[in-house]
Amino acid sequence: MSTTLSVNTESPSSLDADAVVVGYHSGGDAPEPASGAHSVDAAFTGGLGSTLSLLGASGAPEEVHTIASLGAVTAPIVVAVGLGPAPTDGAVDPDVLSRAAGAALRALSSRPEGAGRVALALPATTADQAGAVALGAELGTYSFDRYRTGEKAEKKAARPSATLTVVSGADGAADAVERAAVLAEAVSFTRDLVNTAPADLVPEDLASAAQEIAQQAELEIEVLDERALSEGGYGGLTGVGQGSANPPRLVRLAYTHPEATRTVAFVGKGITFDSGGLSLKPAGGMDSMKSDMSGAASVLAAMRAISTLGLKVNAVGYLTVAENMPSGTAQRPSDVLSIYGGKTVEVLNTDAEGRLVMADGLVRAHEDQPDLIVDIATLTGAQLVALGTRVFAVMSNDDTVRDEVVAAATAEGEASWPMPLPGELRAGLDSSVADIANVAGERWGGMLSAGVFLQEFIEEGTKWAHLDIAGPSFNQGGPHGYTPKGGTGAGTRTLVRIAEDYARKQ
Repeated sequence: MSTTLSVNTESPSSLDADAVVVGYHSGGDAPEPASGAHSVDAAFTGGLGSTLSLLGASGAPEEVHTIASLGAVTAPIVVAVGLGPAPTDGAVDPDVLSRAAGAALRALSSRPEGAGRVALALPATTADQAGAVALGAELGTYSFDRYRTGEKAEKKAARPSATLTVVSGADGAADAVERAAVLAEAVSFTRDLVNTAPADLVPEDLASAAQEIAQQAELEIEVLDERALSEGGYGGLTGVGQGSANPPRLVRLAYTHPEATRTVAFVGKGITFDSGGLSLKPAGGMDSMKSDMSGAASVLAAMRAISTLGLKVNAVGYLTVAENMPSGTAQRPSDVLSIYGGKTVEVLNTDAEGRLVMADGLVRAHEDQPDLIVDIATLTGAQLVALGTRVFAVMSNDDTVRDEVVAAATAEGEASWPMPLPGELRAGLDSSVADIANVAGERWGGMLSAGVFLQEFIEEGTKWAHLDIAGPSFNQGGPHGYTPKGGTGAGTRTLVRIAEDYARKQ
């Protein structure tokens, strides 16, 4: 991400910038200036709110209007972004600020000259608000241009990097903005991996990317290739990967802090492309399946962020990486696999492959004796049916852990919802020939039965949470807030926040 971030306490009306971003609330006869916008509003004859009203602005969330300042303020352009109704306590929610900043920067970044130097005068009277503004703004500048060619792409590549200044006098604002920059870099890295064409990110490529990150972030790394996986008894990864010309990998990353007393383990699903295997997906459902490695990408990015932030916690990340393809060597419905540790699984549907590779990773993660295991996966289409495209599910074998993970996601502005693991669903996974089947006999509650399946590979007494991010990981609609079309980076910030929470529990 080619941006620079800073904090400034000067009046936004006099800052030397190419554009100044201010917030407006809905309500009344005209949009009302939010905290931070008053000096800019007052610089316009009759107030900027009156001009916005003439343009049809209402102050609705993420509504963006760009206006020439004509010398009223130092910046030649004023970007007014809606924040919705003014809160009764005067404290604008940080997530509202992040999305508003993202919408404003998406608008500015779409100009031929790019965003340029931007002063962000959104409400930032607390460090959390300042960090939220910085995070949204950085994420709003994101674009994936790896495959763009021609004159337009060349001009875009030649643009100077965006310079973002958060206007805030809050105590701790500088630290919050610095943290936001680390998180934004992590989310953008996740997005880059998810958006990469599957031919350019086969399992070996993702493992190589992990090796590069490990070197940069000084992480310990272990990569098991197909031979090591077969000899080690990783039947889930071996079975799913055997139909592809690109063999599977298991990647283990570790971050150790000398003063840490707690360990968290993250396990990410890394299916670099999911055709469904012999249980082939319909053509219309396959074009977004490059995103089936979003969980592994989030774990990799979170591990780098944890190291960069120097958190006082031990963290281990597992990437369970394979490509699910149909071929003469592919696993068949009714095959029986032996998962790492020995439990057997009857494969009734080869398109329910994620839970198979995740089972290997979950069992292996116990060897690190973590205080908590969190897995993250684009696991089920049923997640979209239950919660839609913007909310991921959180399941756990411990209600307190589940609530803590939901709280971590909420604190990071990531929409999640607690879901149960009904015990009666386990009977639907009974197999006549193996310890368990990979899918239930009926289609109802598919998201929950997938979680029940994973729970089978968690030892008694081990705290565990499961994040199903199938919908939120890949935006197939239009961009909104700081979220682009394509890979979103969903879950990355939540993993980092979980690690921060455990660092505070020392």
